[in-house]
Amino acid sequence: MADAASRLGTVAERLLGVPLPVRLRAWDGSETGPAGAPVLVVRHRRALRRMLWRPGELGAARAWVAGEIDFEGNLYEALGRLSGVLWERDDQEPGPSLAARLRDPEARAAVRELAALAGPWPPPLPPREEARRRGGLLHTRRRDRRAISHHYDVGNDFYELVLGPSMVYSCAYWESPDSTLEQAQHDKLELVCRKLALKPGDRLLDVGCGWGSMAAHAAREHGARVVGITLSTEQAAYARKRIAEEGLADRVEIRVQDYRDVDDGPYDAISSIGMAEHVGSVRYRAYADILYRLLKPGARLLNHQIARRPMADEDAYELNEFIDSYVFPDGELAPLGRTVASLEDAGLEVRDVESIREHYALTLRRWVAALESDWARAVRLTSPGRARVWRLYMAACAIAFERGDIGVNQILAVRTPEDGRSGLPLRTREWRG
Repeated sequence: MADAASRLGTVAERLLGVPLPVRLRAWDGSETGPAGAPVLVVRHRRALRRMLWRPGELGAARAWVAGEIDFEGNLYEALGRLSGVLWERDDQEPGPSLAARLRDPEARAAVRELAALAGPWPPPLPPREEARRRGGLLHTRRRDRRAISHHYDVGNDFYELVLGPSMVYSCAYWESPDSTLEQAQHDKLELVCRKLALKPGDRLLDVGCGWGSMAAHAAREHGARVVGITLSTEQAAYARKRIAEEGLADRVEIRVQDYRDVDDGPYDAISSIGMAEHVGSVRYRAYADILYRLLKPGARLLNHQIARRPMADEDAYELNEFIDSYVFPDGELAPLGRTVASLEDAGLEVRDVESIREHYALTLRRWVAALESDWARAVRLTSPGRARVWRLYMAACAIAFERGDIGVNQILAVRTPEDGRSGLPLRTREWRG
């Protein structure tokens, strides 16, 4: 196994068709690749067995979560260099399948060499942080509860470490990159309230209320009466405690409830912030129908949602294996146009769309910095694997937002009454204050 790095680098070049753009260090201490570049560290041959067993993102993700591969140097630079080699953009035509590539004799020889480097089979079991699913239909109530619990019920203390005091788990709204995260999150919540034109006494439904940040802000700053719903029991417990401590219990109710079970409308406004990504394409039209039904005529919906770029062949879209298995099980991203169409098909009138993807990139970098600055505590609060999941996921997403591979949009829609009076000002952007 002498000079494993050179052998592994040669195999990677044959399989990828280009040299690895990062330096490589193998388990025997050998190194190869461009000097001064970030270093991809393969700590154990088990990582190769995982990647042979599940080629693509899932095998590499399992090795990352298990700590069998890592990066030294700037994580963003490493991911940026590798992204163009290993991952296709959603808007690109898919390249040859793995099966097609492996029909090439040189590639098959490289796989045999990789198997020799990997050592004895079988591969180890997946890390315990991987979502366990038993099949069945997507986005049933039971399956959605399990998916939400996997992501959000990992410890409120861990989320406090990453998100900061605001406990807002969606992109902030930055006046400048030098603003504090807390101020930028306050400004985002205030922007949502202004777009909804909340006033004292209005009934607001906050769908996917998280740890209660939007509900508390709307009640405290605008006098709204708020119902917040979530499927996470840990989120609900945290939100109820903070609402009580702020003296807002008479104006805010937090429920553990599926959006499909809300039947106490109509509401004067609905906020859906970072929620729709969990709904899924098979349920999205039904979700829009429910929101329409819960709104009063003339009432507004603010839908804050991540979007992917449209593909030439939408039927070829597949869930990201790493995110689906370790971060957001069953979560789906849709192109902006499809979301707008679904809201309009439900009868809502879309009045404003604001793209704020650069704001999410800034937010994610702050979250990553918070995680890295208190890494030992983050590991104690969850697990080494869970902390590694969040670090990779947030850093990779920051790059995706910066490059425009994904975006995030605030869509303001109205249930327009029969007389056509939407209630919006002539210059809608006045809500910026």
